[in-house]
Amino acid sequence: MEVKFLIPTPFRKHTGNSDTVIVHGQTVEEALISLTEKYSPLYRHLFSDDGTLRGFINVYINDNDIRYLEQGRTGLKDADVISIIPSIAGGIDVRLPDLSQEEILRYSRHVIMPEVGMEGQKKLKAASVLVIGAGGLGSPVCLYLAAAGIGKLGIVDFDVVDVTNLQRQILHSTENIGRSKLDSARERISEINPHVETKAFNTMLTSKNAMDILCDFDVIIDGTDNFATRYLVNDACVLLGKPNVYGSIFRFEGQVSLFDAKRGPCYRCLYPSPPPPGLVPSCAEGGVLGVLPGIIGTLQALEAMKLITGQGESLAGRLVLFDALALTFRELKLKKNPNCPVCGEHPSIRELIDYEEFCGVQSHQAGSAQKPAGRDNKTEITPKELKERLDRGEDIAILDVREPVEHEICSIGGKLIPLGSLRQRMNELDPEHELVVYCKTGRRSGQAAELLRKAGFKQVENLVGGITAWAADIDPKMARY
Repeated sequence: MEVKFLIPTPFRKHTGNSDTVIVHGQTVEEALISLTEKYSPLYRHLFSDDGTLRGFINVYINDNDIRYLEQGRTGLKDADVISIIPSIAGGIDVRLPDLSQEEILRYSRHVIMPEVGMEGQKKLKAASVLVIGAGGLGSPVCLYLAAAGIGKLGIVDFDVVDVTNLQRQILHSTENIGRSKLDSARERISEINPHVETKAFNTMLTSKNAMDILCDFDVIIDGTDNFATRYLVNDACVLLGKPNVYGSIFRFEGQVSLFDAKRGPCYRCLYPSPPPPGLVPSCAEGGVLGVLPGIIGTLQALEAMKLITGQGESLAGRLVLFDALALTFRELKLKKNPNCPVCGEHPSIRELIDYEEFCGVQSHQAGSAQKPAGRDNKTEITPKELKERLDRGEDIAILDVREPVEHEICSIGGKLIPLGSLRQRMNELDPEHELVVYCKTGRRSGQAAELLRKAGFKQVENLVGGITAWAADIDPKMARY
């Protein structure tokens, strides 16, 4: 049978940037084998070492999840479309407050709509929404919910505004660079609508504080950018019985859904386990089209307003996929997993766990931070140390594991082999030669160094802080991104 695979953006670099691939196979398993034989680098992204499909990868035939069919044994017919979906984070019954004459005028375009009316606007005023993150997704969410008249808007963030945020984080402006994102957000929200109460949480969301922070809000909106916090938000919402409006973005693609264990699946039902650290690049590494979080974040705000007013059909049990380049929306059906460890029939997670450990973050960081004594066993090098050794004329090979487009922006020299190609191109490197590996911040290069050491390379050091630290400490005139 001839079938078509739809390749998601993170994997297209392994298929020659093709978004569709035609293969042959009688079953899903045969089709996947044909796909990975055709594009061998895809195998490690789709399958674990034991040959099973990775937990953060979902496969759909047309709009059906193969987990609820016959999995890999599911038969195919000509013209079937197979989607690879990787993990890339009713009304509310309350006593309704009155609206002032000024508020009625402000929200008049809502009030004159029969689907909203005075009652719906009062529901919005009575509602409380917590936004996790005041960044790309959180910006449009906060702006539109504030303009719509949400009574209480909570924001969790602990970062400051950086110039690289301004391409997409429209809550913040150039004059806010260096300020707390929370201060910037509260100021902007007050300018938009002084009737909105804002509650700021200047902290990282953790297993210790999540339940206390989330419990006082009706709707939770996930605007996070890492897997550990995404699973934390999901589990806390399930345990508290809160609806979780999910959104994620990468380059030109976005995902939106509503995870509410009371009426459908949760995030773990869709993605039982996270990808290993570094396998799925972040927006800081892979980039994101500036307007994309505006589209996805606006959809999240819309879903929250539908929930609060009790209007329309929620996204519970549905995952919406948006492709900005093709300007298409696709919808996939989601099902509740009866074996889900947090919302299933016999849950094993009854309290919040260590999510960094669950996502492999701590062990990965600990491994890269380990520094055995002695030059031969040293695993990291600072920009200052590297500069001094290069100035002395020491024979050190330098390896850049970023993408070619990053290399074009700035470089400290050396050979360019992107991390995704390193396993296949190790033969281009001398395993006996001392090697310093760098990337943008030191995360990808840490993985590359570990991979090289396991392959038998004798002296491999990771540049601490990457080229960002090099620009700050050694070459201030270097272009930054």
